[in-house]
Amino acid sequence: MNRREFTKTVATGTLGIGAMPTILTGSGWKGANDRVNVAVIGIHGMGQNHILNYTGIKDVRVAALCDVDSNLFGSTVKKLFANKGLPDPKVYADLRKLYEDKDIDAVSIVTPNHWHTLAAIWALQAGKHVSVEKPCCYNFYEGQKLVEAAEKYKLIVQDGAEQRSNPCAKSMADFLHAGKLGEVYMAKGLCYKWRDTIGKTPEGSVPAGVDYDLWLGPAPKRSFSKNRFHYNWHWNWDYGNGDMGNQGIHEMDIARWGLGVTLPIKINAVGGHFMFDDDQQTPNDLIAVFEFPNPTGGGDKKKILQFEVRHWITNREGVNSESPGAGSNYMISADNTVGNLFYGSKGYMTKNVNEWQAFYGKERTPGESGSGLGDHYADFIKAIRANDQKLAQGDIREGFYSCAVMHLGNISYRLGRTLVFDPMKMKFKNDPEADVMLTRQYREPFVVPDKV
Repeated sequence: MNRREFTKTVATGTLGIGAMPTILTGSGWKGANDRVNVAVIGIHGMGQNHILNYTGIKDVRVAALCDVDSNLFGSTVKKLFANKGLPDPKVYADLRKLYEDKDIDAVSIVTPNHWHTLAAIWALQAGKHVSVEKPCCYNFYEGQKLVEAAEKYKLIVQDGAEQRSNPCAKSMADFLHAGKLGEVYMAKGLCYKWRDTIGKTPEGSVPAGVDYDLWLGPAPKRSFSKNRFHYNWHWNWDYGNGDMGNQGIHEMDIARWGLGVTLPIKINAVGGHFMFDDDQQTPNDLIAVFEFPNPTGGGDKKKILQFEVRHWITNREGVNSESPGAGSNYMISADNTVGNLFYGSKGYMTKNVNEWQAFYGKERTPGESGSGLGDHYADFIKAIRANDQKLAQGDIREGFYSCAVMHLGNISYRLGRTLVFDPMKMKFKNDPEADVMLTRQYREPFVVPDKV
């Protein structure tokens, strides 16, 4: 099942949590022949895709589910466990209780963005291996703390940039880094997805069976509204990061990987929320440009990463055919044009999720190409069994760098000006107003700890 099939109609669930769990020290995997018991945290929408993938891996059991919406347990257990002859998982509303369960070896975190980092850090402190959905951090500061925690507890931590597992993406990076496209001076990420208005929903009572206080977690206390809950939280700054941090973070990661860069030194993002008068806060059209140093390059010694969100009728920009076939994946559909473009001194490259193609010279002559999909879930399990972070194919430091670029772009957009960043100090240059937006005020007791 394609992961994006869920996101068209439903959204991720959320977790329940009490206080910080008891801190444990990870000691690696028990043994190569032991079953891996995984818990999925957040089972609405993409969480169900995680369940399906883990239950399809040999000697892996989804042993527990966790969500603050207890209404989801019955139908999920019936559809994905009982109807398939699989043993029923334990169910938890409280993440702290799940983390106390010594039978759980690893967790897959599929919550809204504002919970990703805290859930991951607490899991590591409880001795669990972690796979965390993209973006791995809600803000820049959280990404720094998650990297620190991963280095401290020596457990497997997989970032949700699943294209890192694809042979297509690996061969793309190898091709570009080998200089076969010449000096690659610019990359572009495209996120053109047909997204209709979300309308307006009034504030009202919390649905029965939902622990809304736990759903809010680190975010400010606010009354319940459907447009700030399942899926549409993506378009609210308190919980999400807009489409650049939703679909677009995948293409941001590919663009940064292909360019071979980490953090930018200059950022400019412009855009807006067009056409619709609704509850959405994040832009549905956005153009962000990031400048990186390139000491070995020609000319101005820089590289450029462009990223663009479009929400409505648009052209393909050469990433796919104007008339994709019936068997197309989610990146090549009537609704979507999602992918990457790379520009080098010898030519350019187009890429979507499972194929890339190079073109050379003024004539744009087709050249080398690559393809292939991988299995990010299976890679996580392999890494646990071998106690080898590299096998996870989604290192959390790389995840942080890609998320950091996205966060810096959103800060530029929200402040309405070009920003200059110091990658060494991890701060903006002489801009305290922008520095404040690298983190947030946390609501007790849901605080991302400064000392992990």
